[in-house]
Amino acid sequence: MSWNPADDPQPGDKLACDAIETVVVSRARDLGSFEVRRALPSAQRQMVGPFIFFDQMGPSEFLLGSGMDVRPHPHIGLSTVTYLFDGEIMHRDSLGTELPIRPGELNWMTAGRGIVHSERTAPELRTTGSKLFGIQSWVALSAKDEETTPGFVHYEAGEMPVLDGDGKTVRLIAGSILGASSPVKTSSAMFYADVALQAGASVPLDPDYDERAIYTVSGEVEISGDVFPPG
Repeated sequence: MSWNPADDPQPGDKLACDAIETVVVSRARDLGSFEVRRALPSAQRQMVGPFIFFDQMGPSEFLLGSGMDVRPHPHIGLSTVTYLFDGEIMHRDSLGTELPIRPGELNWMTAGRGIVHSERTAPELRTTGSKLFGIQSWVALSAKDEETTPGFVHYEAGEMPVLDGDGKTVRLIAGSILGASSPVKTSSAMFYADVALQAGASVPLDPDYDERAIYTVSGEVEISGDVFPPG
């Protein structure tokens, strides 16, 4: 049996293959002070490309005196990737990093042969109340990098390419798509983007990648006649 990659079929083409291979419904998990919706891994799909875990954090609103408290815990053989739409998280790790992450910024922590980190709401935000809304994913390292030296890199919001036009805004978080490339260093070829569409607008997903996924954060998207709500 042989197989050759080909460009995606045109939507509406009766001779085309199915546009969607798998539909995953994310599962809610209550972590006490906030809720997480997990899309990966699932019974339907364990991974998409190098993405092992894909969690939506919130949207949550913390009352006075409360906040996010993910205590120190270890990781090996992967990268944790944190991207926020709202709120702020204080990151600390065993490398000595102590840095807040805010909306539009990116924390890329490479565990390699081992790292420990915690994620909390800063004390000053607990006195006024705060919010939390974002995505945290785990990305597998390639075999050559699984035992690499652990590291942490923070990227400011202005460092990521933003593509505007035709009713769409695409903030490229990592990898390459639509002719643009992110400065974020990755262990394998991939793309990860935050896409906002006006009503009626569309965006293609680069067929150069065999495995591709869309996670709807808000609003609805239509793919080949099927409509999908958030999650």
